[in-house]
Amino acid sequence: MKAVVYEKYGSPEVLKLREIKKPPVADDEVLVKVHAASIQQTDIRFRKGTPFLVRILAGLFKPKNQILGCDYSGVVEATGENVTEFNVGDEVYGQLDRRTGTHAEYIVVTTKELSPKPKNLTFVEAASVGVAGTIALQCLRDHGEIRQGQKVLVNGASGGIGSIAVQIAKHYGAEVTGVCSTTNLGMVKSLGADHVIDYTQEDFTEKVDEYDIIFDAVRKNTFAKSRKALTQTGIYVTTELGPSLMLQMRMNSNPDGKRVVGMLMKVDMEDLGLLTELIEAGEVKPVIDRTYPLEDIADAHRYVEKGHARGRVVMIVGDTP
Repeated sequence: MKAVVYEKYGSPEVLKLREIKKPPVADDEVLVKVHAASIQQTDIRFRKGTPFLVRILAGLFKPKNQILGCDYSGVVEATGENVTEFNVGDEVYGQLDRRTGTHAEYIVVTTKELSPKPKNLTFVEAASVGVAGTIALQCLRDHGEIRQGQKVLVNGASGGIGSIAVQIAKHYGAEVTGVCSTTNLGMVKSLGADHVIDYTQEDFTEKVDEYDIIFDAVRKNTFAKSRKALTQTGIYVTTELGPSLMLQMRMNSNPDGKRVVGMLMKVDMEDLGLLTELIEAGEVKPVIDRTYPLEDIADAHRYVEKGHARGRVVMIVGDTP
């Protein structure tokens, strides 16, 4: 089978399309023929091996797992003897929790890493949901403690995570403000945002006691800078989680005052099931910026690395219906 392999850290040129062996299927695993797989900033950081914390997780001098990618969609090709929940031919999607990645023609997953594909999504759209949707849901619901009627600001509202976060916040009954560039104002408004802020024209951090939750989906701000814009019990949630942020979390742990929370996504099939329900109900619709064939993976990485993608960038793997 074909897979994108990287044997060392570095620029997009370290990504090589290779022929490798199709993975064997254990009794409790499912073999999936991948139709599409997304690219995200995590893939960029793991490819580069920066910051240094990445190398602690991925390998000090060279990557231990040489295939990137977490999100995917595809069709069940084979099942292990103990698998009863899925059958050959089922259309599925999900995200990996470990081992090698999804930028390959075939992957093996456990039943905790896949779910029936939403009926109203294409394979390309479905491949963009797993990580972005789970992060948005867990940040707002679990870490932001979102409630109906709250004022929520999403920084990076036009990106892969932010665009879903706007829609999830509306599902929970919040009044939503989306922050994005001039060209994306209309798109963010169409996702359901009640207000939009053009960050090239206005700095939302200058507002006072305005938001119950600020969700920084693009790591472009800080708790210190955004603190003034939070209400007295407001929560600043970010997808970043490093030593300095963990220290801030300890220093600002008073539930009766302004707080900062960083998060590490956990793969949760119940959360993916909820996302499927919201998608099939028409409450959440993923945004796709562009697609690339697997052989153009280096170009895709260069584009994502610029940080201006409008929604998700997705790799088309093989013959995608």
